[in-house]
Amino acid sequence: MNGLTRLGAAEAARRIAAGDLTSAALVTACLERIAEREETVHAWAHLDPTAALEQASDRDRQAPLGPLHGVPVGVKDIVDTTDLPAERGSPIHAGRRPEHDAACVRRLRAAGAVILGKTVTTEFAYFSPGPTRNPADPARTPGGSSSGSAAAVADGMVPVAIGSQTAGSVVRTAAYCGTLGLKATRGLVDLTGVMALSASLDTLGWFARDAEDLALLGRVLAADWPGAPEAGEEPPAFALARTPWWDRADVDSQRAVTGAAERLAAGGAPVRELDLPERFAALPEAQEALMAFDMARSLAHELEHHAGELSDVLRAFLERGRTIDRAVAEDAVALGAECRALLAEHLAPGETLVAPAVLGEAPLFADGATGDPFFCRPWTLLGVPALSVPGTSGAHGAPVGVQLVAVAHADGALVARGAWAAGRLAPV
Repeated sequence: MNGLTRLGAAEAARRIAAGDLTSAALVTACLERIAEREETVHAWAHLDPTAALEQASDRDRQAPLGPLHGVPVGVKDIVDTTDLPAERGSPIHAGRRPEHDAACVRRLRAAGAVILGKTVTTEFAYFSPGPTRNPADPARTPGGSSSGSAAAVADGMVPVAIGSQTAGSVVRTAAYCGTLGLKATRGLVDLTGVMALSASLDTLGWFARDAEDLALLGRVLAADWPGAPEAGEEPPAFALARTPWWDRADVDSQRAVTGAAERLAAGGAPVRELDLPERFAALPEAQEALMAFDMARSLAHELEHHAGELSDVLRAFLERGRTIDRAVAEDAVALGAECRALLAEHLAPGETLVAPAVLGEAPLFADGATGDPFFCRPWTLLGVPALSVPGTSGAHGAPVGVQLVAVAHADGALVARGAWAAGRLAPV
């Protein structure tokens, strides 16, 4: 990467505002990086370099519109954009051109951002992979479903990008690709114009290489971003949760989590071990059942009229969702609410949970899978904010991130504590 493609969004915005950098120069650098690497990474579903440079030139002629003025952003292809297709990773919606921008895209544009292009998503943001490879190791998957967004940011193609999470699509992909990924508190960001899978689970998220960019995007995307309390002189406190599913993590993931706790403690942070309540044990299965129930209804048209154009894995999941009783889905929602309250009771004020993000290193791309979101499912069902932070590398040298979790609506505080943690956990 050259110097410009290493810039974070906040630093780029400052340089553009100061007149030390033009948006056109930054966008050009990103497009050159894409031209150099896209044949390997395949992060982009739709890219119009001419239109992107025109946006950048417009920004350079304008007075600053907002905190992202002139900064390029990638947008997951399940998010509606009027100037680029939104095909949702499926031939069923090939050529689809939305009439309106999604609410999050409107907010990005109002803040002065340049929409660089649409990033690859898995089929309907589920498990059937697209062409994207992991930039840290192209023989491996980047995860899913926000595969293109995570890969593009990790590879220096764009400073920041938008994704979404219904199971583990932001946290898992960030953990696999070695970048930061925040899943916001459910409901914090308006999802109008984002393809719906599950009203009970869908959440917007975003990727960045620099921790300060997570908060910057939060302030842009959320009408009421819960900012961080004023930082004190003492390091933040953490609670290590091996979770009821510790044996599901392989040696690489277990070492990433315990090693993170050790490095945070070495940096002066109070770190204690926390056993989660027994009720948490049922969360992953409950989340999966609720997701199947909701997706069978949100994609009912596609299943009824285009079943032959769906992948086998998605069609089977939707068929399974049709067999799940509404009472099972309602019980899952209730369990999530119960455990959300329990989490708030068991975490001390200002304390952040440290837990596995993934089972281990990203699977090989040739295996045709995007990895298991198991360790993300519980926190998605709770609707609390979760942040993937690069932690270490596995036995084969691929990134293995760790997951930080906070109570609902503590997004700003989580990002601030995550920034502190990222400085201590940065791979060496």
